[in-house]
Amino acid sequence: MIVLQVGGMSAAQFSSLAIVTAGVLFLFAFLAHTVEWASLRAVPVRVAGGAVDDGHDSARIRSDTFARLGLFATVIAALAQLAGVVFRGIAADRAPWGNMYEFITVAMLFAVLGYLSWALRGRARWLGLFITALLAVGDGAAATVFYVAVGPLVPALHSVWFLIHILAALISSAAFNVGGLASIGYLLRARAERRGTVDRGYLARLPRSEVIDTFAYRLHAFAFPVWTFTVAAGAIWAEYAWGRFWGWDPKETWALITWIIYAGYLHARATAGWRGRNAAIIALFGLASFWFNFIGINLFVSGLHSYAGV
Repeated sequence: MIVLQVGGMSAAQFSSLAIVTAGVLFLFAFLAHTVEWASLRAVPVRVAGGAVDDGHDSARIRSDTFARLGLFATVIAALAQLAGVVFRGIAADRAPWGNMYEFITVAMLFAVLGYLSWALRGRARWLGLFITALLAVGDGAAATVFYVAVGPLVPALHSVWFLIHILAALISSAAFNVGGLASIGYLLRARAERRGTVDRGYLARLPRSEVIDTFAYRLHAFAFPVWTFTVAAGAIWAEYAWGRFWGWDPKETWALITWIIYAGYLHARATAGWRGRNAAIIALFGLASFWFNFIGINLFVSGLHSYAGV
């Protein structure tokens, strides 16, 4: 472990402060996006060529202002998150994903960077409300429930597969999470379309349901082969660490269950035409399985992967 002073604090202390700061800023961004959406609750949707003097301009201006405020806060929070992750790695003198606390903070970093890569180009900003809720909860849980002090890795983690396997898991985690949030957005928008209640402005923040469905599918289609590699790399690492490729350890088993759910999602879309609602529900089951694998198994089940617990 490296002892580095930053403004009178050690690198580990600075990292913890940065993660807490990011969590607070993500919560602020979520509240800003909540006001953004709420401001348009009773505002009619504008259509091309329609009247512009409808008495709702102030609400639209307020909504746009809070949308920009939420995005700005998310950018600052992402920088704080990046600082927290980097200084955690400096303090530990290793890649900063050796336990549950570190995995969550890096997963949240990857998720917000993915979101910002679209939002700062004017795309997928409708995800702001959903993604900031996830980020605020993730950082809050990491800082309060899952926090552990910087420490050395257990012997089983001293392998190049520590970098490869977990990095792949983090990348797929970000894509699965954003895809899952998009699936929630799809269900909300599709429900409103079926009921014919999309004439109010806050629902217009969401694209057409077909657009969201395609967006979610592309994210899951990207994440699935990365997750497949994660499982395969984990098996290779298991042979290196424990002398067998597969032993039906609880985390290995649940990783396979998660793989099967997402394989079913992609297969159903490709062969049975399960687009839309059915696909979105399967995707949410997959996301729940994913997080149970990384959190629930560590909390409630003991196994060879228990070193990654809280």
